Amino acid sequence: MLPDRAFFDQLADAAKAETLPRFRVGADVVNKETKGFDPVTEGDRAAEAAIRALITERFPEHGILGEEHGSVGLDREYVWVIDPIDGTRAFISGVPVWGTLIGLYHRGKAVMGLVDQPFTGERYFADGRQSSYRGPEGSRVLATRACANLADATLFTTSPHMFVGEGRARYEAVQDKVRLFRYGVDCYAYALLAAGHVDLVIESGLKAYDVGGLIPVIEQAGGVITAWDGGPAEMGGNIIAAGSRAVYEQAISILQG
Repeated sequence: MLPDRAFFDQLADAAKAETLPRFRVGADVVNKETKGFDPVTEGDRAAEAAIRALITERFPEHGILGEEHGSVGLDREYVWVIDPIDGTRAFISGVPVWGTLIGLYHRGKAVMGLVDQPFTGERYFADGRQSSYRGPEGSRVLATRACANLADATLFTTSPHMFVGEGRARYEAVQDKVRLFRYGVDCYAYALLAAGHVDLVIESGLKAYDVGGLIPVIEQAGGVITAWDGGPAEMGGNIIAAGSRAVYEQAISILQG
């Protein structure tokens, strides 16, 4: 049995109870890397623990892939993919473009997903058929916008520094062709794409939990999201998301060289 919207909301609310009170109050930060900076906060850990507890109680037969507390049952028919705070750097900087990502995979394919931004009160949800929005603007079904040309597109990426070597050159070749590009929006960029506000998101080096909750929201709003090689995005890697097939085809042809 698949979960309903109410259960996804329950998961998001449980995460929100752990993350929002810790936002903009000087979160306790631990660096997960010996070289470089990969931050994690108590909010990350507590939110994921809260989500996992609810899933384990309601769907004990499902697997879970999480960022902070490891994985269990990845070979099961249904697997939950959790990023309790996607955009931890934004979170610790007080910038409200982080979010909680919750995805559900069926036999390796992302079929349901949720993106929650507790500070702005926005929630984006894909129920298996369509994507919807609830927030300050009310409630509505989501649809990506029909942009026909890369030259008219708005492009987002979290940071140009995430690209290295040939990947950096290929990303910049796409960036040179768009009308507008912006940096630093983390998972919120994908939500904006699903809502029809931007046209293209390109990123590199993502993990499964970075995209698991996003894939259904984008696809069920009419968009396209794949790896740069055109394969599935479910396990992360180099990712391209586009609101229209036309922009996707133009951009991916450049990324593939």
